[in-house]
Amino acid sequence: MKMMLQNIRERSEALLADGQRQNDTGNKAAGRRARKASLELEKILKEFRKISLASGKRG
Repeated sequence: MKMMLQNIRERSEALLADGQRQNDTGNKAAGRRARKASLELEKILKEFRKISLASGKRG
């Protein structure tokens, strides 16, 4: 779980940084990286939700 949270933090920071860069400069490459980070983050968050729900049912 600790590694998953670290991964969420890293992907979130990348998404925010690239999204801000795209917004500020119109940099298309930053936009592509932001979209990629958002897709990766979506997968991680789905897995986090599964684990979180499973641990809630146990305890």
